[in-house]
Amino acid sequence: MNSTDIILKMVFDRWNASLKAWDKLLNELTDEQLQKEVAPGKNRGVYLLGHMIAVHDDMLVLLDMGERLYPDWHQTFIDSPDKSVAVIPSVQELRDSWRNQCEVIKQRLENLSPGDWFDRHTAISAEDFVKEPHRNKLNIIVTRTTHLNYHTGQLILLK
Repeated sequence: MNSTDIILKMVFDRWNASLKAWDKLLNELTDEQLQKEVAPGKNRGVYLLGHMIAVHDDMLVLLDMGERLYPDWHQTFIDSPDKSVAVIPSVQELRDSWRNQCEVIKQRLENLSPGDWFDRHTAISAEDFVKEPHRNKLNIIVTRTTHLNYHTGQLILLK
């Protein structure tokens, strides 16, 4: 195994373990529990689920893997705070969308070669990437893993 393969294995082992932990917790929580706030005055679990879908949807664009699957949810779950949008998708619709999105992302991630992970993502210009080569596609996976773990910690408070 060369250094690139080792680095990729480390990052994707963490990514996959984090997804597994989120999924396990999500499957343990009832729809009613997801309607609760993680703390008084804070986001509800249902909002966090929608937020994770919207954030991971953005990954498709950042990694140059196609368009968002749920483009309308960006406004609802990223641009707007919880409870500011009158109607949001049901918990069941969000659960189904999460599973679908994870499968799509998994398939598209598998299509990248090891070297592709060190190419720039779409939010950085070619000129800036020369100066900041760490702003690559692999870094998107690293930051999204951290983000997922943060919100997993919040969801635990609903148990």
